[in-house]
Amino acid sequence: MDLGISGKTALVCASSRGLGRACAQALAEAGVNLVLNARGAEDLEKTAQEIRETYGVTVTCVAADVSDPDGRAALLDAAMGVDILVNNAGGPPPGLWSDWDREDFIKALDANMLAPIALIKALLPGMIDRGWGRIVNITSGSVKAPIPQLGLSNAARAGLTGYVAGTSRQVAPHGVTMNNLLPGIHATDRADSLDAGVSKAEGISIAEAKAKREATIPARRYGTSEEFGAMCAFLCSNKAGFIVGQNILLDGGAINATL
Repeated sequence: MDLGISGKTALVCASSRGLGRACAQALAEAGVNLVLNARGAEDLEKTAQEIRETYGVTVTCVAADVSDPDGRAALLDAAMGVDILVNNAGGPPPGLWSDWDREDFIKALDANMLAPIALIKALLPGMIDRGWGRIVNITSGSVKAPIPQLGLSNAARAGLTGYVAGTSRQVAPHGVTMNNLLPGIHATDRADSLDAGVSKAEGISIAEAKAKREATIPARRYGTSEEFGAMCAFLCSNKAGFIVGQNILLDGGAINATL
């Protein structure tokens, strides 16, 4: 399928590995030039070079922490005028409700709500002026079904979801769409880390820990990064102009909900 976005430019955050990288690769396959961001310069440049060699698109790297104002400013200097924004950030640490103080919530909000909103606000005017734009936010399945030990993430990502719900309807008349992707478990480094944690805590092998988690997923497997990237690229395409303010769950059916 021709997505109709060849020659456009996208900013993809946290894109040196995992789901962010998968989104960048899928967009590059569609002919989109990239501005890639992550905190680690070495991994970021390695990813960028592999994408350049594979897809022949232009790739600019900006190693920066988007939750830091200076880092965000450097990123926006490189990315101003992009047609597509993919917001992505790792989640805050797990814990109990009694573990977190005000500063913990501020850090979570900065990384998973306020930084994405700042990028949206900075890049939206150009998209509106050009009459076309796509914004995709990678959040979490916890937006639909909160995860008890991830209270910081639940709160911050729900805040971003509420912001997108209202803002997406304001900018849609200008040809700009905003939507969220809600990943469940995918076969990434994050899943490996989670399985290792269960393995250690329960005294079972990592293979057994993975099988135990897969049994909770109706699809009976983890998602692939390629599947996730393909959905991201579709939402960024000309084919998805009538999808506005939606939360699209990619979890193999793990969350048992009608809507």
